[in-house]
Amino acid sequence: MRFLRTFLALCAAALMAGCAGYQLGPTSGQAAGEKSVQIVPFVNRTTEARLSDAVTTALRKELQRDGTFRLATRDSGDVVVNGSLTRYERREVSLVADDVATVRDYNVSLTAQVTARERGTGKVLFDQPITSYTLIRVSPDLTNTERQALPLLATDLARRVTALLADGSW
Repeated sequence: MRFLRTFLALCAAALMAGCAGYQLGPTSGQAAGEKSVQIVPFVNRTTEARLSDAVTTALRKELQRDGTFRLATRDSGDVVVNGSLTRYERREVSLVADDVATVRDYNVSLTAQVTARERGTGKVLFDQPITSYTLIRVSPDLTNTERQALPLLATDLARRVTALLADGSW
């Protein structure tokens, strides 16, 4: 009986220790919704059309979904995020087995130089390139396939930027 109590006590201690690092709410130490973020539309410096709107929209949606910040839509935010889309690349990942010259899958990447600045102090919170990726399967209409993959690419970039804002050490 003593062995069973000791065993149960050790199991309970192990379970409790497993949750020791869990933190409810934002991990940056501030209250959820305490600060607001203004998203300035990104500048598209690539040759691919329609990227700027997709990234800006995805970033706004992701900030609202995350809940760490309020999205400033009518007034100026405490933090201003802007950026420029600097590189859009498509690289072959796999080839058709029977024809080594025909691409089967592409890895599409989008790089943006993103800057976050506190409005009141002008302090730069971060200014760095962020790259997002998605995989696309080649179809007879590659242009349409890339267009359909654009929201996935924009959402991946938005999640990375939001993580830097919410979990950053700034």
